[in-house]
Amino acid sequence: MIFLCMGYFNPEKMDARPRAEIDAVMSECQPHIEKFYESGNVLIDAGLDSETISLRRVDGKVIVTDGPLTETKERIGSIFIFEAESMDEAIQLASLHPTTQISKGEEFGSYTEIRPVHFFKKDK
Repeated sequence: MIFLCMGYFNPEKMDARPRAEIDAVMSECQPHIEKFYESGNVLIDAGLDSETISLRRVDGKVIVTDGPLTETKERIGSIFIFEAESMDEAIQLASLHPTTQISKGEEFGSYTEIRPVHFFKKDK
């Protein structure tokens, strides 16, 4: 099975920290990322920028809006897609990702959401 994971964080909590602290936390991520990749199951891993554009169809027209349409304090900071035999294995693999491994993540409100993918098309 293929699973999509989204790593969330609270931007208010993260933005309140000095840049040097954020950089130090990000440098802690690398060993965890390497271990995550060593599983051999990772298909895609992407860190996301904070810029968000939302598209929605309203009255037959596509409306473009700056920012997410959902009202939430959390922001998606990363996505990753991997293969696993079951949800239990997906939980084990996702728990290797820095979103759940970095201790400061708790202070930033970080968490990971896992969703089974029912359709996945990959060109080339």
